[in-house]
Amino acid sequence: MSNEYETLRWPTNMDRAAIVAKLVGIRESASGRGFPDLAGFFANVEDLPSAKVGASVISALTWLEGKPEHQEVGTQLSMVAMNLKNLK
Repeated sequence: MSNEYETLRWPTNMDRAAIVAKLVGIRESASGRGFPDLAGFFANVEDLPSAKVGASVISALTWLEGKPEHQEVGTQLSMVAMNLKNLK
C-alpha cells in the first residue's frame, strides 16, 4: 500500500526506521517553513531512545491542538502515534 492512500483509518504499518524517517521529514519541513517550535520536538530524534521518541510525538500532538494551520502535520503525527507500539 502506498502512502498515497494512508489515512488514520488505514495507517501504514511503520517500524522504527519508518517512524524516525517520518519524524525527520516533519522536522525538516517545519524548520524550512519557519516553525522552529514544531521542529524542536524532533531534534536529534534519530538518537533518542524509544520512550523519548514516543514522548516527543505526544508532546507535539498536544502542542498542535487548536492550531488548524498545522492540520496536515497533526494527521501525520497521529499516524505515527498509532505505530508507537512498533518502536523497539
